[in-house]
Amino acid sequence: MADRPNIVFIMSDDHAAHAMSCYGSRINQTPQIDRIAAGGARLDNCFCANAICAPSRATILTGLHSHLNGVLTLADDIDNRQENVAKLLRHGGYQTAIFGKWHLGHGGIHDPSGFDSWCVLPGQGDYHDPDFYDMGELVSLSGYVTDIITDRSLAWLRGRDRERPFMLMVHHKAPHRPWIPDDKHAAMYEDEDIPQPPTFDDDYRNRAAAAANAKMRIDRDMTHVDLKADPPAGLSAAERKNWNYQRYIKDYLRCVASVDDNIGRLLDYLDEEGLTDDTVVIYTSDQGFFLGDHGWYDKRFMYEESLRMPFVVRYPREIAAGSVVEAMATNVDFAPTFLDYAAIPVPSQMQGRSFRSVTRGDVPGDWQTSIYYRYWMHLTHHGVAAHYGVRTHRHKLIYYYGEALGTTGSIDEPRNPEWELFDLDADPMELHSVYDDPAYQQVVAELKTELTRLREQVGDDR
Repeated sequence: MADRPNIVFIMSDDHAAHAMSCYGSRINQTPQIDRIAAGGARLDNCFCANAICAPSRATILTGLHSHLNGVLTLADDIDNRQENVAKLLRHGGYQTAIFGKWHLGHGGIHDPSGFDSWCVLPGQGDYHDPDFYDMGELVSLSGYVTDIITDRSLAWLRGRDRERPFMLMVHHKAPHRPWIPDDKHAAMYEDEDIPQPPTFDDDYRNRAAAAANAKMRIDRDMTHVDLKADPPAGLSAAERKNWNYQRYIKDYLRCVASVDDNIGRLLDYLDEEGLTDDTVVIYTSDQGFFLGDHGWYDKRFMYEESLRMPFVVRYPREIAAGSVVEAMATNVDFAPTFLDYAAIPVPSQMQGRSFRSVTRGDVPGDWQTSIYYRYWMHLTHHGVAAHYGVRTHRHKLIYYYGEALGTTGSIDEPRNPEWELFDLDADPMELHSVYDDPAYQQVVAELKTELTRLREQVGDDR
């Protein structure tokens, strides 16, 4: 089986890389995720092409950017008649299953396709006693959602055909808003203060107006549903902001701890069954998340905390333990990488490229050194303006084009177009745009040329 390994793809929702100890977290420990990183590779430059749940998931399945797979926004459901990686793996002899969050629509052409077995949450789903669509039938299950998803995954593994390789997708709801922990972790961090990030008191100066206009601030935009309590009377503005942050981040990290524990259950099963050497295990999240960075929660922006996807992968037969990969990858590349492991040809219409060799330390000479990003949901949910841009290893150019462009779910309220340029070496926290700095005009010109090239390459002409 060594040349046709099993694939276990574990994906959470909104788990930022800087809330994982293998990525140097200052605020929590994730020992089970660390097991994957320690036994394999950690990718330090993995990015999403559109930092919002449904579009990222559609891109992972199809290997296509949002404008081609049809899921540009949260209002778009997938058309499951198009090709996807599960169909190709199944046709190639793999057993396939998905359990957990789907978030790409339900019924008919929107249900999961290409899977021998599937049991997925309706929409966002609930943390406690959730409903699931089990092969299309709505069922109610008792317990905590993260445990249930793992239970179903393990049950499927135990009942699989042991003569054929498998691809299992384990898609956790957590730690998505409103961050409701289970009883086991409810008291974690109760007697400690979680450190604030360095940009917690960002004043949004020296950048495009899009940052100041966004409605995802911890001090003013969190709801009672998020905080689950009313603040004590008499707090100053700074004290209230920190109170909100502590309420939010502790529940977020408690949800992460449950995910981490359940990852351990899956890894233990692989060890006990002697499957570890023959299984590619991946942990990622559908995008990053602001953990008080810039005073925010949520995602959407092309800023680093939102754009960056954690990605750790273990395959002992070919990935050196404790590897760190600096080469760029995106979620458009995931499907081709899965197919490469399965020795299945990558369809010509897929836009990504396998990074299997990259995880072994063999980076092709023509490997990508820039990535294209586009967020389509103009002013919808948290007032984030639609934008696209290019990121290289050193610079990031972002264009807020100020239009809804008829995109489903966007708000037709024009804004003045704006540009931002960040020098990530000089300003890694992205606090000062140098777009108008005379010293960077050659960089601006080069990046605009590269942005045009990437847009043409991926076929995005809207």
